[in-house]
Amino acid sequence: MGFTLELWTFLRVRKKFWLLPIIVMMALFGGLIVFSQGSAVAPFIYTIF
Repeated sequence: MGFTLELWTFLRVRKKFWLLPIIVMMALFGGLIVFSQGSAVAPFIYTIF
């Protein structure tokens, strides 16, 4: 939790809010990769890409 608070503080102080969508998309794709490893959903995710 400390990392996310520090990241949010960095974005707010440095006025780098344009990084937020990039970080969110990277987190979503990372979660998608972790979720698809060894699950029954994996063949359907691979057809998307």
